[in-house]
Amino acid sequence: MTFASKVPTIAPNLDGSALRIAVVMARFNTPVCEGLRDACLAELAALGVTPENVLLMSVPGALEIPLVLQTLAESGRYDALVALGAVIRGETYHFELVANESGAGITRVGLDCAIPVANAVLTTETDEQAEVRMLEKGRDAARVAVEMANLHKALQA
Repeated sequence: MTFASKVPTIAPNLDGSALRIAVVMARFNTPVCEGLRDACLAELAALGVTPENVLLMSVPGALEIPLVLQTLAESGRYDALVALGAVIRGETYHFELVANESGAGITRVGLDCAIPVANAVLTTETDEQAEVRMLEKGRDAARVAVEMANLHKALQA
């Protein structure tokens, strides 16, 4: 028997049947954001999260996501949050500002409010790159939200 086999572990848990999840989607770059949304919601359903335990809302863009996440986190009604959006490089510095500030704000909500937040705000060079990534990133966000919500609950028990 190895040392590693004797160490207590918490196994990943992807059972979403008892979880409440809120999803905040940016509307800027709508086709990509809707692809993220559809993939995320389908994966949440596949993981057992029921429709009545999901709240979906939209905001104008990625910079507006953190404030809504913070409000949701402070409500205490959700086990995890999901941020969906697409920031696609243009010809100005604005891309860096939006990508960096939205990412930092999303991370800060999770840490400040002690709630799992799955960040699926894509930051890509082109529309094509975003379209290629949107389905997998949407599914991944759902899996992250469910796994981290269950881990967070296990750590608090």
